Amino acid sequence: MSDTGTGRGPEELRSHQWYGTDGLRSFSHRARTRQLGYLPEEHLGKPVIAILNTWSDINPCHVHLRDRAQAVKRGVWQAGGFPLEFPVSTLSETFQKPTPMLYRNLLALETEELLRSYPVDGAVLMGGCDKTTPALLMGAASVDLPTVFVPAGPMLPGHWRGETLGSGTDMWKYWDEKRAGLIGDCEMAELESGLARSPGHCMTMGTASTLTAAAETLGVTVPGASSVPAVDSGHDRMAAASGLRIVELVRQDLRLSRLLTREAYEDAVAAVLALGGSTNAVIHLIAMAGRSGVQLTLDDFDRIARTVPVLANLRPGGKYLMEDFHFAGGMTGFLSRLTDVLHLDRPTVSHATLREQLDGALVHDEDVIRERSRPLAAEGGVAVLRGNLCPDGAVIKHIAAEPGLLKHTGPAIVFDDYRSMQRTIDDPALGITPEHVLVLRGAGPKGGPGMPEYGMLPIPRYLLEQGVRDMVRISDARMSGTSYGACVLHVAPESHVGGPLALVRTGDTITLDVAARSLHLHVTDEELDSRRASWTPPPARYERGYGALYMEQISQADTGCDFEFLSRPGATPDPYAG
Repeated sequence: MSDTGTGRGPEELRSHQWYGTDGLRSFSHRARTRQLGYLPEEHLGKPVIAILNTWSDINPCHVHLRDRAQAVKRGVWQAGGFPLEFPVSTLSETFQKPTPMLYRNLLALETEELLRSYPVDGAVLMGGCDKTTPALLMGAASVDLPTVFVPAGPMLPGHWRGETLGSGTDMWKYWDEKRAGLIGDCEMAELESGLARSPGHCMTMGTASTLTAAAETLGVTVPGASSVPAVDSGHDRMAAASGLRIVELVRQDLRLSRLLTREAYEDAVAAVLALGGSTNAVIHLIAMAGRSGVQLTLDDFDRIARTVPVLANLRPGGKYLMEDFHFAGGMTGFLSRLTDVLHLDRPTVSHATLREQLDGALVHDEDVIRERSRPLAAEGGVAVLRGNLCPDGAVIKHIAAEPGLLKHTGPAIVFDDYRSMQRTIDDPALGITPEHVLVLRGAGPKGGPGMPEYGMLPIPRYLLEQGVRDMVRISDARMSGTSYGACVLHVAPESHVGGPLALVRTGDTITLDVAARSLHLHVTDEELDSRRASWTPPPARYERGYGALYMEQISQADTGCDFEFLSRPGATPDPYAG
């Protein structure tokens, strides 16, 4: 984006309140900066850039971000800015229990308050593992400073015995193969070493790649950033370019609110659906939009899904991995195939308009990024369902399901919680057949707690041994973006607050009809009223601490699972720094 003027002078910078006045407090701030070892000419009058880094030793998706922060600093210094690195919460999808979704809003709150309370003129956000992208952008949107997002990047492709593996997707696949008795412990030990071979987030079109692609579509990354492999030298260059760019954004005072508009969010939805992206993006984009003052709903997703085909041939719904996508053209090439549905005249961090950013974009592999005339699916990869079992909505990633199950009627087998389901799912006495509908409740935002990724319910071992690999499964949980199957997710309201899912009984008949966007429980209203009258709310999950705050403030899946006190409108003043 070309500069439209000379830019802001030093006295117009937000950090000037801390450093540039004649008062005692400014004297103290300057003295303490000398204590840090900086000369006056290194920082006075320069844009102060906060680098929020989600690196940690236990987050394999981000373990390289300590080094990448140095590249961001390099860019900031070269552009005439003053970089300061802030460690913030690391949300590791791999290790954090019961689920990092429980803590997404905590990182969003931390991001907001750090940016508001320190002498910061702009921010570079470093994340990528599933919850970090929305959390960082939610917090930054609430502060509204010039901001650039640096994606962590996908890991290298996995390999095992001549096969190319996709993290997550092939984990689920081969775990079922093990449960079916088709492979043994030796093969599994080899898979442990071949599945995830480098730093970086999942290299399938899981939640991490979906959300970083959405960030690039929103216009908050430099072009092409979301698909650069984490260990590629291009990732260092991208990080440095982001550092260069943020200083110019501060000088232009191009704030995040100029970028995160309704048009930008609609384009992000279109991109996610055309990518065949993760169902988790539905929750996160709704929450992110809410922080930007944009009301995004499930109906918007369903409306847009009918206007875009699936063009990315990426696992779990397709064939390829993120490195293939990157060298096929990345998001700039991909978005060039969607220009008829995008809002091309909105700005991005790098260009005056998205139209200018996509000018000259090329696709280098027509099988990875398909032509509109040869899509993987005619409509977007996520469908929104309605019905008496989900009056506030549910979602299904129908392109990753067995086609024959997209219209299915069968009897329910109900599990009240995930632990009891794990203990009993393989019991032949349950009499589960491929026609049954597996129902899990108690796994939503409050019931989980935190809405864990339990939605890809395991298929009974004896059915796996018979070759069954998919069944209709329904829950108020989420599922990993790397998962697959006919899994109905995010049923709202959840069972923990008395939604209809709490009233289902084993043996009830349920019909899923994706084409009709319907999920129906064949029980009369009178019978449901009777069951509701005898339903007892479950006890509180937490009596104190962050968990108690979470249970008090969390919203349901259809409205983004944000905290009420963070998502409601209202002004928050900048602190007085003098």
